[in-house]
Amino acid sequence: MYIQRTTNDNYESLIHDITGKVGKEMAMIEVKNVTKSFGTLTVLKNFNVEFNQEGVTVLLGPSGTGKSTLLRCINGLETVDEGDILVNGRSVKEKKNLRDIRLDCGMVFQRTVLFPHLNVMQNLTMSPVKLLKMDKAKAEEKAIYYLKKVGLESKAKALHNELSGGEQQRIAIARALMMNPKALLLDEITSALDPEMTSEVLKILENLAAEGVCMLCVTHEMQFAKHAASRIIFMDKGSMEADVTAEEFFSTVRKENERIAKFLNFIGE
Repeated sequence: MYIQRTTNDNYESLIHDITGKVGKEMAMIEVKNVTKSFGTLTVLKNFNVEFNQEGVTVLLGPSGTGKSTLLRCINGLETVDEGDILVNGRSVKEKKNLRDIRLDCGMVFQRTVLFPHLNVMQNLTMSPVKLLKMDKAKAEEKAIYYLKKVGLESKAKALHNELSGGEQQRIAIARALMMNPKALLLDEITSALDPEMTSEVLKILENLAAEGVCMLCVTHEMQFAKHAASRIIFMDKGSMEADVTAEEFFSTVRKENERIAKFLNFIGE
């Protein structure tokens, strides 16, 4: 299950069992036997998975299989019916933990919601100043740094309605990074964009992946999955069909799993 092994340099973080043997490092996100339903529709069925603070995991599968719901449950935006989710050891079922969990897991949605009465710089600095108690000047300096990363330094004073859809999504990514998240949860963030804007956003994600930013991405962009993902989880009807490397998924697994082959053929990959 993609367990990160520690080195001698961080031995103090190791978990020891009662025999004194070294155990695995605790996963950053642990999804334990989670079931989630909406009315009579069960979208996650006794779901188990772990994510460590490294790499890019792409969640694939047909619509309605629980991919976006899984991200929303991790971030505490949806409650779980059964089981639990731990983020850095904190349960999402405890309301007192939600603030810290949401700081750890920055989320970018399908449709960006920037505050329309604030310019880009104000959108980026408001939460760090209010929630992290960051000095305003430091926050603005940091905002410029991330605007440069997403190629939009010139838009610092722009308002919401002066930005294209692709620019808005890139600003949303920068805004999430401003909070120093340990992971980014990205929910179909290119689904409402045209191909040119999609390319802009995916390039930013590929650059962040190359820099080691941990990401959990729900997407149907197969080229991004091939080039940027270190791990692919394929979901169908609320269950996990595959949990493998991207290389394995697009070579061995697609040949051996009829359901996955059908999905990839359907979307034209």
